[in-house]
Amino acid sequence: MKIALYHSGQDHSLDVANDLKQLLLNENFEIDDVDPDIVITIGGDGTLLSAVHKYRALMNKVRFVGVHTGHLGFYTDWRDYELEKLVAALKEDHGEEVGYPLLEIAVQYEGEKKPVIYNAVNESTLKKISGTLVADVYIGGVLFERFRGDGLCVSTPTGSTAYNRSVGGAIVHPRLKVLQMAEIASINNRVFRTVGASLILAPNEKITIIPVAQGTFNFTSDREDTVGRVIKQVEYRIAKEEVHFAKYRHTGFWNRVQNAFIGKDNEV
Repeated sequence: MKIALYHSGQDHSLDVANDLKQLLLNENFEIDDVDPDIVITIGGDGTLLSAVHKYRALMNKVRFVGVHTGHLGFYTDWRDYELEKLVAALKEDHGEEVGYPLLEIAVQYEGEKKPVIYNAVNESTLKKISGTLVADVYIGGVLFERFRGDGLCVSTPTGSTAYNRSVGGAIVHPRLKVLQMAEIASINNRVFRTVGASLILAPNEKITIIPVAQGTFNFTSDREDTVGRVIKQVEYRIAKEEVHFAKYRHTGFWNRVQNAFIGKDNEV
């Protein structure tokens, strides 16, 4: 088994990565950062998102394992003091995995012949840099509404607990391969109306956002950030590929939600 180690660069994460590397070498695992079978991330959820984007070309073959060096995260099943247990689990690996949906995003920039393709584990947002975002929203190629507000957020089920939740979106279990669009500070009055709620769409549907007002935009895809480019159209759909996590003791999704937002101290 070939293993890549990907860390956040912080001192503690670097120390943990060095300790884990030595434990793996002691058990005759091969360290391979170019063509790994498993990628172990050391840091937080942001570190794991960065690793997914780095190994995007290997998405169909690589599995991810997260080691957290801070507070509990949604994508990390192991803590920094459990390295020996993690190595023992790797030795008993039989290919177990769990897959989560990815967003496929096609952005048509002004002056470009072809759209630029992005993938997101969590979410993508579109905002106007100054003033109100005015955009026509199409669902399945049919005009749904003309949106006015600060912006729009389109998320995966796993991303539903991230920025989507902070703007009022629903929390969705990752076994539902759907995409969700949530409004960011929409304008609703007697003159301008939006649906005023997040939308959860079936996996075979697509969302197309076409800005009406001219200007430059802030587009994000997970940790990728594009600022100041003129955007003609953004199209969202569920990607054919999934991100796969090694399932040694994969923490249940609702346990993750409870730990993140409620906490054990608040149990009835």
